[in-house]
Amino acid sequence: MDSRYPPFSRSGNQESNAIPLYNRAVNTFEFHRFRFYFRALDPLHFPAGKSANVVRGAFGMLLRDTAAPAAYARLFEPRAAAGSRVPSGLADWPRPFVFRAAHLDGQTIPPGRGFFLDVHIFDVPRPALPHFRAAFEALAEAGIGPRRGRAILESVAQLDLDDCPQAVADLPLAPCLISLDPHPDPEPDDRVCLRFLTPTELKTAGGLSERPEFPILFGRLRDRLSTLRALYGAGPLDIDFRAMGERAASIRLERCELEWERVERRSARTGQVHPIGGFTGEAEYAGPLAEFLPWLRAARWVGVGRQTVWGKGDVRVKALSDQRSALSSTRSPLNADG
Repeated sequence: MDSRYPPFSRSGNQESNAIPLYNRAVNTFEFHRFRFYFRALDPLHFPAGKSANVVRGAFGMLLRDTAAPAAYARLFEPRAAAGSRVPSGLADWPRPFVFRAAHLDGQTIPPGRGFFLDVHIFDVPRPALPHFRAAFEALAEAGIGPRRGRAILESVAQLDLDDCPQAVADLPLAPCLISLDPHPDPEPDDRVCLRFLTPTELKTAGGLSERPEFPILFGRLRDRLSTLRALYGAGPLDIDFRAMGERAASIRLERCELEWERVERRSARTGQVHPIGGFTGEAEYAGPLAEFLPWLRAARWVGVGRQTVWGKGDVRVKALSDQRSALSSTRSPLNADG
């Protein structure tokens, strides 16, 4: 896909009261957050770095069994309709959801103890919750993880942006809504620190980027948000893709403290081994960042980079108080060599 231009349009506007919209907000993004509460019947083990991948693989197989073929294809194997004209690179669409299960990495859950998985769903107009509920019920009964420990799905809650849960059945509540426009209230906008909480891999022209240079990071995030919104939400974003990319090139990576996690998975279907690792840690950027901050905050909800459906690319803007503390405690030259 040529990132200078937005993907093809799709009509439809969704109502939301998750957070107030400012009068000047033009570009918004909507999604649902669900938390699935389980209770272990057998010991359950989640391998380090693979919790979301373990869930994803089994979820896909059981979704095929519990959902109608059209619903399964829309959620797990979304593609452009045969013969349709779509931008290059969009024959296979991004899946309209991501798992959040990193808190389970390396954990063994004893019988009787509760645990939860989070799912963010981006196809707001079409209710997907019943399909996820049915697949997770089947997954819990069949067994989770390499030891196939059984569990029961006890309840489902919808989360707001502050992680406040509210019980739901099959019909979701109003979606979360975030603005991608700059905040109208003044805030420090010349420096930001990002935490890469889960392994992140960013594609660039030469393959995978060794460091999260800002133009690459923003480019992948901009393209992901615009594609998800165009395919599953309210339509293309009203932004100048080329101009924003040019301004992103002026943002400097001033500190980079990363660790590479080497994790692999073996496909049960083909037997092939695939890397699912990436870098974690922190990166600090400097420059005129005001217009980019809402996008960076959105990375928490949608992920950025490769294999986001498995929970990779969970990026958080570090709290402003933490950033100020870090700046006041050290004034030595920052290392950008990682």
